[in-house]
Amino acid sequence: MAHYTVAGINFAHFHMGDNLRMVEDHPDTEIVAVCDEEPDESTLGVADTAAEFDIPEESVYDDHVACLEETEPDIVVLCPVPSEHAEWVEKVAPYGADIVLEKPFATSVADAERMLEAVDEAGVRLAVNWPLAWYPPHRTTKRLIDEGEIGEVVEIHYYDGNKGSGRFEQVEYSDSGELHFAGGDQEDVASAAKTWWHQADRGGGSLYDYLGYGVTLGTWFRDGELPNEVTTDTYLPDWSPVDTHSITIAKYDAGLSKYETRWGTFTDPWVNQPQPKCGFVVVGTEGTISSYDYEGTIRVQTADDPDGYELDVDELETPLQNPIQYVVDCIEGDHAVEFGPLNPELCRDAQRIVDAAKQSAERGETVSLGE
Repeated sequence: MAHYTVAGINFAHFHMGDNLRMVEDHPDTEIVAVCDEEPDESTLGVADTAAEFDIPEESVYDDHVACLEETEPDIVVLCPVPSEHAEWVEKVAPYGADIVLEKPFATSVADAERMLEAVDEAGVRLAVNWPLAWYPPHRTTKRLIDEGEIGEVVEIHYYDGNKGSGRFEQVEYSDSGELHFAGGDQEDVASAAKTWWHQADRGGGSLYDYLGYGVTLGTWFRDGELPNEVTTDTYLPDWSPVDTHSITIAKYDAGLSKYETRWGTFTDPWVNQPQPKCGFVVVGTEGTISSYDYEGTIRVQTADDPDGYELDVDELETPLQNPIQYVVDCIEGDHAVEFGPLNPELCRDAQRIVDAAKQSAERGETVSLGE
């Protein structure tokens, strides 16, 4: 019997499969239940997932209350529709399980505050899983920043996204839950819009999909510093109900940074890096770092070496290889979720940038972060 039991609840985000694989791979955790109350919302099939992980039929639920009461998991992985994150954290927290919540954290600061209050009242941990937090180049970049290699961070340039969603005319899902896009007519477009990814009020669009990554890791790189003002514009093609491209300019005391999201990159970065490359360029007072998704090296310039050099990325070590490892370590060490982008307080602060970006795009004007 494993030391810690885990239930996966909600399958609205197909990242659930990745998270459950981490549970299976951990020597001290086991999957005791999966639950999906709204299969029409799901982008990953609960039945297929149960078969993949050899989860018995009696451990597959369509009622979260029965799931939590009968299995009493130590950890719950939540992958709901983004606009329902606060609701689901409030539903699950009172049952005493620590929670791993798949990105994005929230669709508003108000919902972020609701989640913080819910886990505080229940006395449980909340860890927010941003997959970019586990990319070795970005972790290596943070280490170098903390070591003072490039001085004080004054600019962050972020560009990220994927190929498919920006060029879709039909949404399809493979048996494994992977998202595919193919040609089709307007009826197909209307069908695609039924998924939450393509519903603005539920957390759809490239801005909600990717801006949280950039500003959360960007705030981490800047040791919690937030901008004073945010200016954002978005692009919605005629065929799309949500934005497929956004550019956010964040004005800090020391200058400007740029966060850009794109559905419609030339290639998917996990297959071939597009141009512009997906990832970060961080500019400091004494140097620069380019840190691109999935790559095995980062490039560094410093005052002592302005020509720059390539540096192999760090090899990540347990318990900081994935969110399951980390939450288990928190439980065993009896400490709070404090690590960078998983920290819900840091995520709440970064959500202020996302909220301001959304407001700026809607109003067509610069928004103060204090509004």
